[in-house]
Amino acid sequence: MRTFNYFLIKEQKWDSELLGLIAAIYKEAGKQEMYLKQRPRELDKLVEIAKIQSTEASNAIEGIVTTNLRIRQLVQEKTTPKNRNEQEIAGYRDVLGIIHESFDAIPITQNYILQLHKILYNHMNNPVAGRTKTVQNYISATYPDGHTETLFTPLAPYETPAALDRLCAEYNRVIGNMELEPLIAIPVFIHDFLCIHPFNDGNGRISRLLTTLLLYRNGFFVGRYISLEAKIAKNKDLYYDALAASQNGWHEGTDDPVPFIKYLLGTILAAYKDFSDRFELVETKRSALDTVRLATENKIGRFNKQDIRELCPSLSISSIEGALRKLVDSGELKREGTGKNTCYYRTYSRNG
Repeated sequence: MRTFNYFLIKEQKWDSELLGLIAAIYKEAGKQEMYLKQRPRELDKLVEIAKIQSTEASNAIEGIVTTNLRIRQLVQEKTTPKNRNEQEIAGYRDVLGIIHESFDAIPITQNYILQLHKILYNHMNNPVAGRTKTVQNYISATYPDGHTETLFTPLAPYETPAALDRLCAEYNRVIGNMELEPLIAIPVFIHDFLCIHPFNDGNGRISRLLTTLLLYRNGFFVGRYISLEAKIAKNKDLYYDALAASQNGWHEGTDDPVPFIKYLLGTILAAYKDFSDRFELVETKRSALDTVRLATENKIGRFNKQDIRELCPSLSISSIEGALRKLVDSGELKREGTGKNTCYYRTYSRNG
């Protein structure tokens, strides 16, 4: 059985691309701290949008979906779930809420990870919720011709509890002793967690929740304002490719976690860049029309009302709708489709 050897990771020489990602994240994290001091109230409105996006996207990656309206009702109003998909979505909402509110009181131990898994299934009857897997699981792919291949075989059920304990202990040691850069230790932890695949179900969702938890505990709060899960969902093939490249040789201890580390750091950095873009829209007092106009200038190609709402959290939906109407009437925007399928695109830039 594989040993989680952070010592080997610690001794590794990192290339300039990886080190550049780490340096850029620290720079953006410092800017975020400054922004939050300047406009805390406006930026707080990003939190609710990020919660909705994170809950929706992380479940959608696993094929668990509902309507946009129901996602909002489940996350914002904590309405009662109506079916199995909504029960799973509500469970994710609950775990994410606990992480947002109490990340500093959630130690990284097997017991706490099992508790988070149990809460994930709080709204349904799942006999193995909060317990490690009882049957062997496999990571497989189904191809267009219909055949299925096993890409990776995680640890056996009997090996899992001890492996999860060791993973947590190793992580806590290197973080506690400051032996390893947290932005390297976190992706390595998530990579090994997914290789163990400790649960019968819910491994992907718990791994994304743990990513947010570990980042918060190390002072990286971008996931509070920009959904990391939505970033992953948008390019989920890259996520799976990076994971597959890093899993090769894992059981023998010859795996190379660098592709997954770079993937996750790139995702975190992209989220920080999004945060900077959104700050620009709230940093200066503008009319609703000018705020929406600036937001549309940040969009390439077609976009919808929800895209603009995410960029303009300080505006009401009616203000956004009114501004979009004016921009269409003035000829700055073209509108296509009707109802839920309505989208817009710019006809020209004010700067030429």
